[in-house]
Amino acid sequence: MKKTKIAIALLLCLALCAGAYFFFAGEKAPDYARASNWAIRESGPSEKRADVFFIAPAVYSGKEAYNMSLDDEKTKAKFLGATNMERGIYDDDARFFAPYYRQLGLSAYELPELERLGYLSTAYADVKNAFQYYMAHDNGGRPIIVAGFSQGAELALRLVEDCFSDPAVRELLVACYAIGWRMTEDDVAACPHLRPAAGERDTGVVVLFNSEAEEINDSLLIPAGVKTYAINPLSWTTDSTPAGKERNLGACFTNYAGEIEREIPALTGAYLDEVRGALKVTDVSPADYPGGISLFPDGVYHLYDYQFFYRNLEQNVQARLDAYLESAASAESGEAVERGAAA
Repeated sequence: MKKTKIAIALLLCLALCAGAYFFFAGEKAPDYARASNWAIRESGPSEKRADVFFIAPAVYSGKEAYNMSLDDEKTKAKFLGATNMERGIYDDDARFFAPYYRQLGLSAYELPELERLGYLSTAYADVKNAFQYYMAHDNGGRPIIVAGFSQGAELALRLVEDCFSDPAVRELLVACYAIGWRMTEDDVAACPHLRPAAGERDTGVVVLFNSEAEEINDSLLIPAGVKTYAINPLSWTTDSTPAGKERNLGACFTNYAGEIEREIPALTGAYLDEVRGALKVTDVSPADYPGGISLFPDGVYHLYDYQFFYRNLEQNVQARLDAYLESAASAESGEAVERGAAA
């Protein structure tokens, strides 16, 4: 009986994946050699020391189909805008690469998870193809920061699990900022190179958190009964010690052009929930910062993950890049000494 149930589940999964594939049979997978398939692609020589590969959050409603069409210019404008809102955190010292992809519509998050994952496979296939194109044509051995938000964070985790399994590629990873999604003990057990960040300057790690009010105990991001890894962006620690709002360097509320319209230093403090791994946000109220859409009821501060902690994240990206480059320089110096001794 158990084997029969497993067989049925596998057949259902294959059928759902096939459904996602056949839905897009009329729309070819994007060719990332074409500039029009990149929201941002800063290729070419640069004095910046690293690259960012950024995966945008979901902006497509999913009313017409579960996956966004890349012929949908109105949604692509929102896609670029959502990318610009977070871009300033990452691009001070890094070239920026953000592909358009056939992202999953928001309506698909109301589907059963197995069915949703079938459609998500289309989105991930595009992201992986874009990353492989970037590696072949743009990277040239430069350090990489993988970053995403929400659906982009879920896909960023999958990208690191998949494409960074190669040690040569993994050596290039400064960090993966997968803000607004979860990573569990089971995920890490299945893929040991998904290493959760433990401090402010560790590298090759995954940085993630999910913001919520203290009374929340269930959400799309962290379902009840699930615990995620997380790190507090105010203290860069992983225990439950509260960090006061005085450690918040600045909440920044940005627009679709990437401009900071409002900045509030010391807006909020935060601590990690020992049970859920959620980032409990203090000093603000759900009434002042509502969930915004039905998927995120008031008290789930998902839409503000980046904005509440903008300046702390911006500073941390530089700190991890500095640590990565210092380690690389030290290793290179050690190798030079060894070569000299051998000679």
